Amino acid sequence: MRNTVPTTCMRCAVGCGHINQSLDVGYGIDIVRGDVTHPVNQGLACQRGIRESKSPEGKWLTRPLIREGDRLLPTTWDVALGRVVEQFTLTVERDPDGLAVLGSGQQTNEAAYVLGKLARGGFGTRYYDANTTLCMASAVTAYYDAFGSDAPPCTYDDIPDARTHLVWGANPAVAHPVMFRWIQESTSDDDSELIVVDPIESETAAVADTHVSPAPGGDLALARAVLARLVERDAIDDAFIATVTTGFDALRAELPTAEDGAATAGVDLDTVDELVDSIADPTLLYWGMGINQSTQGTATAGALIDLCLATGNLGPGTGPFSLTGQANSMGTRVCSSKGTWPGHRSFDDPNERAVVAEAWNVPAERLPKDSGPGPVGIVEAIDGGPVEAVWTVATNPVAGLPNSSAVRDRLNEAFLVVQDAFRTETVELADVVLPAATWGESDGTTMNMERRVSRVRSVMDTPTGVRTDLDIITSIAEGMVPGLMERPDPRTVFEELAELTAGTSADLSGIGYPRLEEEKAVRWPAPDPKSSGGYRYYDDGNWSFETASGRARFSTGTHRGVPEPTNEEYPLTLTTARTADGYNTGVRSRSLDPSSPTARIHPETLECLGIDGTDAILASRRSEVPVRIDPDSAVPRDVVWLPIHHPRTNELTLPDRDPRSDEPNYKQCAVRLVPRSPDRTAAAGAEVASDD
Repeated sequence: MRNTVPTTCMRCAVGCGHINQSLDVGYGIDIVRGDVTHPVNQGLACQRGIRESKSPEGKWLTRPLIREGDRLLPTTWDVALGRVVEQFTLTVERDPDGLAVLGSGQQTNEAAYVLGKLARGGFGTRYYDANTTLCMASAVTAYYDAFGSDAPPCTYDDIPDARTHLVWGANPAVAHPVMFRWIQESTSDDDSELIVVDPIESETAAVADTHVSPAPGGDLALARAVLARLVERDAIDDAFIATVTTGFDALRAELPTAEDGAATAGVDLDTVDELVDSIADPTLLYWGMGINQSTQGTATAGALIDLCLATGNLGPGTGPFSLTGQANSMGTRVCSSKGTWPGHRSFDDPNERAVVAEAWNVPAERLPKDSGPGPVGIVEAIDGGPVEAVWTVATNPVAGLPNSSAVRDRLNEAFLVVQDAFRTETVELADVVLPAATWGESDGTTMNMERRVSRVRSVMDTPTGVRTDLDIITSIAEGMVPGLMERPDPRTVFEELAELTAGTSADLSGIGYPRLEEEKAVRWPAPDPKSSGGYRYYDDGNWSFETASGRARFSTGTHRGVPEPTNEEYPLTLTTARTADGYNTGVRSRSLDPSSPTARIHPETLECLGIDGTDAILASRRSEVPVRIDPDSAVPRDVVWLPIHHPRTNELTLPDRDPRSDEPNYKQCAVRLVPRSPDRTAAAGAEVASDD
């Protein structure tokens, strides 16, 4: 019998409401469409979200697996969970930091919350994080620096009112299609414009009024050049700076000249002037992974926020708007205890730790005193300790972390438990595999990039052999830390979570399942059942920031250069980005070639290198990978573009991280391209062949 339910798409962080309908006969989803009653999308839906909900192309996991020698063999849930509990217990008894946990922005808020509660309050490990650090940590750190709190101040409601839409290091036409439609509708007005800053002529840049192409890694220099030019032209908002902000004089003293900043960024001064003129109008400044995924990510995100502050572009219809990648990256930050305690309670505040310990009924000394070294540092800690066991939940670090060949080698040395819905590169290394439900089979809530909480509902029962993340996590908790949590349903978990956030900057205490049934989606902070968040830090003309001074703070970061410059041996710069069908390491859309990613390269670069075929070998200091050549003049000369979610791309990328956020530098590394020969093809493809 058919079942029809309203839910939320969890492909990306726009948070579109969907209506899912089950098959009349058999198992699966038959129809997916946009929900016209949902306040986020009002019926709009992208085809990729519909397709991945209805018929993902990945290979589903349907039974628990356990390693016997070189093989993963089917087993029962009792055997699989018993092995996990036994090994995890031995590890934690030796050292709580011996057990590492990696979560995901693909989990519901409820699953993320109980995973963090178990990792921090049950195990007591500091080696816990989520793959959201790989995409949003630099933006988060910059928001804290500027405003004293996480998350964009602006919302989707501000998009129609902006006159300048400045998209910097992001490609929402591909990554966030429904949101991009709203941007296009706003820029269709005669007095509005779309400007894109991106080294690549992306799909978004191709339809922009202006495309600015800085040198790869030149974004911070360009942002500082624009601010320097604003100062030179006396085009800053002195009144706003004086009454709302602090730190501008210190920043001004550190600014390069506009000419020097432009030269470093690889643009001319006329281009800088064009950007200065455009942000004189009410501006929304969006940015994405092109900014965050850098050793200068926090400084560059901070520099973009500085542009908004210096020009008074803070307030309804304006502001800095980081574009979140994964569906529930925001929820992971608020709920999961990975970088802050629930509700953004600070790890640095012993009083906040005491509140959390009391709520969880655990000793405060069990809770780690810091949030840990980030996902890259967690995996590196397998070498020489303390990490000896790793539990991954809805994430695929073998494909998703930089320098992934080294990641593979390290995880091979650990006792590895993989919890996922699909067969991934990380699954192939696992000692125990726990098959989890995907979003069409789960109940709970999610949180989109503008802070709206909405329901995720299962349209069908969980299939035999598969359990929800919430069920699996609480089962392990029962076996290891009896009494930490009962076997709760999603609603009671959300109630516990919401109560713990009461009075915080991310207050969910006024949100509950009954309210979500009625309103579909509610934006935090919502401290009571009638309130919902609007533009952050602003109320009826008054500003209030969660900083010591109560003012927004300017940053002072300046360009330091890329971590791996090109040279004669490695003369090209590799950059990475999403494709329309590649998301979350592509596990739901594995129609792509698993062995050879497609490299987009300018035709003149290929000519200079003497490469005239369709195949080549791309090499960095870490690995070499066979690639298929796509001559493309949208890519600058001497740059190679690869899809970041292809399972082989990150064999090439370097593990250098932003010193403030721990986010890796996925976007610029030095590579060389050479013709493909039989011997080199065999060597470069050997690692893939071993996984077949």
